[in-house]
Amino acid sequence: MDEGRGDGGRERLVVIGGDAAGMSAASQARRLRGPDELDIVAFERGHFTSYSACGIPYWVGGEVPERDQLVARTPEEHRERGIDLRLRTEVTEIDVAGQRVRARDVDSGAESWTAYDKLVIATGARPVRPDLPGADAPGVHGVQTLGDGQALLDTLARTRGRKAVVVGAGYIGVEMAEALINRGFEVTVVNRGKEPMSTLDPDMGRLVHRAMEGLGITMVNDAEVTKLLTAEDGRVRAVVTEDAEYPADLVVLGIGVRPETALAQSAGLPVGAHGGLLTDLAMRVRGHGNIWAGGDCVEVLNLVSGQEQYVPLGTHANKHGQVIGTNAGGGYATFPGVVGTAVSKVCDLEIARTGLREKDARRVGLRFETVTIESTSRADYYPGAALMTVKMIAEHRTGRLLGVQIVGREGAAKRVDIAAVALTARMTVEQMTALDLGYAPPFSPVWDPVLVAARKATAKVRAAA
Repeated sequence: MDEGRGDGGRERLVVIGGDAAGMSAASQARRLRGPDELDIVAFERGHFTSYSACGIPYWVGGEVPERDQLVARTPEEHRERGIDLRLRTEVTEIDVAGQRVRARDVDSGAESWTAYDKLVIATGARPVRPDLPGADAPGVHGVQTLGDGQALLDTLARTRGRKAVVVGAGYIGVEMAEALINRGFEVTVVNRGKEPMSTLDPDMGRLVHRAMEGLGITMVNDAEVTKLLTAEDGRVRAVVTEDAEYPADLVVLGIGVRPETALAQSAGLPVGAHGGLLTDLAMRVRGHGNIWAGGDCVEVLNLVSGQEQYVPLGTHANKHGQVIGTNAGGGYATFPGVVGTAVSKVCDLEIARTGLREKDARRVGLRFETVTIESTSRADYYPGAALMTVKMIAEHRTGRLLGVQIVGREGAAKRVDIAAVALTARMTVEQMTALDLGYAPPFSPVWDPVLVAARKATAKVRAAA
């Protein structure tokens, strides 16, 4: 049955996508406007809502024992708050002119139209799946949703062999390699880049490479997968590159994700160079006053480069949702952009980055100076002090901070937040040297590693002027 406008003169907000951005938007709009003022209908094609996709590798690896620990808010909790949440329902068409969406029940196939006054698109991202022979064979897994994680765990439980191949060495690839090591598998990572973690410069990625090999992970860099071989029963048995063949009882694809915008593009909504929807500061889709978009399906402004960027992270998605919900609920909020901060780990090795890499700075035409320092997480004499490497990039002549990368043990990753704040404030490296950071021997040397890098960068900028 098709649904017209909200009853009793109420407006209707329709949300497509039931994870971080979509349900944050729905929840915030509901806080601002009650059920007697605003109907909220949310469509989600899966079984779950409001969960942490970032936590899936740690659930697969056993650090998080139960799937439901990754769920921030259940469908029932959303419904109790006055949100008409419809699971296993996929939106297949957006009629912008008619202000309605067509939805299909995944299980029954039944279709119906639902009218909207305001629309939120939060369709997320889809894993990159290579168009290669064998890529759809049983035993080959992507890891994007809770359902994907459960399917992988089921395969782990059934698999007799103990050889796993991870294709890709970005965040998901590296985290899944560690998870499989924790599960007792022999792990090979096939990576087409020079070093793992292409979000880092290669010299910093090399530190991650060494740590992964120290865990017993076999790293294969500069390798392009050409096909996946299958056994007589149809299951995957090997990953093949131009130079070698790697036996595999299971394969995890960690190649990355792309924005899921096919639905929006079919409706004529604007997308950018990276395939993500384009929005204004209020997260409205450009050119459409009553349509918003957020989360992994949008592009965002990088505050350092001044260009649009695709950064699929849960932190951004939740912020987008808050902004969208505030605006859709009658208030006003903006999302100014990002500086590109991200952290990860390989066992006890922490990996962090923010701002621009060297190649990013070159691409936007910036001249720059770089420094790399080694320091310790605590005072040298305090037990447990561990080495960390900090790389800092500063603009030539002006000394404006452009980017920071940190690789080290305990206490390394969150130090990148200092740099993230400095980037947002457009500080110079010289200004950073005067930052009043906390100090005590158990937490830091007298000169924090980030400040040591800032001092060295300041000297290099002055010498080059």
